Amino acid sequence: MITRIRELFDAAGTTAATDASEEMGLAVPDPSTREEEFSAYTEDCRLFGFIMLEHERLVDALNATDAYDVASVLLMALDDGRTLEAREMVVRRDDLIAVRAAGPRGNAARRSRTRPSPVTMQAGPYVVRGYLHAPPGADPLQHLRRRRPMVPITGAWIEYPSLGTTHRARVGTLLVNRAAVDWADHTQESEIRVDLPVETRIDPRAKDMTGHIALRPRVVAAETDEPDGA
Repeated sequence: MITRIRELFDAAGTTAATDASEEMGLAVPDPSTREEEFSAYTEDCRLFGFIMLEHERLVDALNATDAYDVASVLLMALDDGRTLEAREMVVRRDDLIAVRAAGPRGNAARRSRTRPSPVTMQAGPYVVRGYLHAPPGADPLQHLRRRRPMVPITGAWIEYPSLGTTHRARVGTLLVNRAAVDWADHTQESEIRVDLPVETRIDPRAKDMTGHIALRPRVVAAETDEPDGA
């Protein structure tokens, strides 16, 4: 997992940018699609960009196919903060550990009744705490094995090593790649309801990245994401 993205860093060196679209080949987006923010966590970097969606919700798009065309890409290495920009690149679902939910929640009539349960997950270098949703009466961890690849965790916060320190931030609804989960367990409500800053959302097209590279999250309006595809 993540080998291709790690190789992009290695090939580009510490400062060079690359246009991954030249070697990967991207499809021309349908004019009926809409653009949404794409903020993802991989094994060794954070990935920011924009994705064109045909589906109502980001989670549906991520579950519908195993590769995505992402534009205006910024990669940021966890270990040393190196950054790499690409005009376009294809990101495979296998490259992803988690993606922050973005865009509309979809048709309310399609949502099924679920019960949230507090859980803790380890996925690669990331620890995720939040609420996993399952049908009433079902064990959410057993139900997890039968879910589609990208699973929503609501009210989530994330912890991971970055620049030699431990970074913790609240992320709202996080779409976790079920295949990347090393372990998951029930946890206490007190483990979820902790006071943390909100993970910074950045625009890869912006010029000034210094605040984010230093991993100084700014507190923004509290997110109220509810299950996205639960």
